[in-house]
Amino acid sequence: MTIFHALILGIVEGITEFLPISSTGHLILAGKFLGVPDVNFEKSFDIIIQLGAILSVVVLYWRVFLRDFESLKKIAVAFLPTAIIGLALYKVIKQLMGSDWVVVWALFLGGIILIGFEQWYKKKPQTNLIGNISEISYRNAFLIGLYQSIAVIPGVSRSGATIIGGLSLGIKRETIVEFSFLLAVPTMCAATGLDILKNYHSFSVNQFGVLSVGFITSFVVALACIKLFIGFVRKYDFTSFGIYRILIAILAAFLLFY
Repeated sequence: MTIFHALILGIVEGITEFLPISSTGHLILAGKFLGVPDVNFEKSFDIIIQLGAILSVVVLYWRVFLRDFESLKKIAVAFLPTAIIGLALYKVIKQLMGSDWVVVWALFLGGIILIGFEQWYKKKPQTNLIGNISEISYRNAFLIGLYQSIAVIPGVSRSGATIIGGLSLGIKRETIVEFSFLLAVPTMCAATGLDILKNYHSFSVNQFGVLSVGFITSFVVALACIKLFIGFVRKYDFTSFGIYRILIAILAAFLLFY
């Protein structure tokens, strides 16, 4: 992997991390089409640079992490399912990240589910919705964490799973989007820490440099994109993202097949 590859993948990560379209899936497919060797370092790179994008949340929501202890407790409860499942299935997850077709099918089916969900959600009575993170119950926080754990399958989308889960539990769209942002922080810190712990000894000095470029790029791009996404969800639903997922999955399948 070169510095150029790291720069492009960092941009892809920064743009896609908070959208319900799977940043991991896009990184895997982008790496494939850029000709990045499918080696263990590339899989670690895809995990680690996601933390760069996630740190933009810390910059923008630092007051929550320093002052809002009630919300932090809900985030901790939501983090538990993914922590347990991610640790137990670490080797399986890494293997799945090497399968382009798992990503393609996850993107395609996820797009159909997203469109179907939005059609169902429009017909659902929008009353007594939870409008503040501190109002989310511990039970609902745990359930949101279970939804997030589905995203251990590359291509599913961590943000998409948590947002759909939160909406189905009666949480306002903007509130669950922000909760998804905050939940990403411990999730990706743990995922990155675990991967570095298991693989750091195999990284060369040059590879640490490549990681740094991807990490910093994803942070800067995500910082610019996160507020745009918040503005989007105030006006629109996620049907367009569902259509995009289906189209990109079909395109990826065509390119992979031929």
